[in-house]
Amino acid sequence: MRLLLTIIIVLIALPLAIFLRPRTVRAEMLKVGDMAPGFSTNAIIGDQVTPVRLIDYRGRRVVLYFYPKDGTPGCTKEACAFRDGYAKLQRWGITLFGCSVDGTDAHRAFVKRYGLPFPLLLDPDKKIARAYGAENGIPILGLDRRITYVIGEDGRILAVYPKVDPGIHARQIISDLGADKPRPVVVASPVNVPVAATPGPPESQAPDDQNVE
Repeated sequence: MRLLLTIIIVLIALPLAIFLRPRTVRAEMLKVGDMAPGFSTNAIIGDQVTPVRLIDYRGRRVVLYFYPKDGTPGCTKEACAFRDGYAKLQRWGITLFGCSVDGTDAHRAFVKRYGLPFPLLLDPDKKIARAYGAENGIPILGLDRRITYVIGEDGRILAVYPKVDPGIHARQIISDLGADKPRPVVVASPVNVPVAATPGPPESQAPDDQNVE
C-alpha cells in the first residue's frame, strides 16, 4: 500500500515539476562598464516597421528598457510614463528603446493605443534579451525581466536598473540623466578677424564739397 502511494505521488509530482521548472536559466545581467552588446533588428515606430542598429547611435546616450508584455497594467504604466517624459529625453539627445517578447502586431497595437512616440524593438528569437540578461525574467511564462540599461556615448553600460517600479521609473531615469533640467545654450565665441584698412579714393576722385547740393 505504501509503495503504491509513493508511485502515485511521484506520477503526480513529476509532470508538475517539469511544468513549473524554468524553461531556461536566467542570463546574467550586464554590469556598469561592460561593452553593450550590439544588435540589429526591426522596430515599430508609429505604424511603420523600421530597421534599427545600435551601432548607429554611437555618440549618443541610449536608454534600453526591457518589459514583460504589451498592454499589461505595469508595462502600460511604465510606457506611458516614458511617453510623457519623452520630449525631455529628446531635448538632451537621448535615444529611448523599449523591448519585449511581443511580435509586430502587439507592438503596433500598443504604440497606437497609447500614442507611444519611441521605438519598440522586435526580439523574436530573444537574442537581445539574452545578451542583456533580460531573458526569461518570468520563467513559467517566458517573459522578459523588467530591467533598464543606460548606454553611454562610447557604447559602454553607464547605468543598470535591475529593480524597476513602473510608476516612477521614467521620472527616475530622466532625473538621473539630468534631462529634467533645461539644456544649456552654447553660444559660439566671436572670432576676431583682422579687418584690412579700406583705402580711400585717389585724390583726383575725392568728392568736392562745393559741388554737393
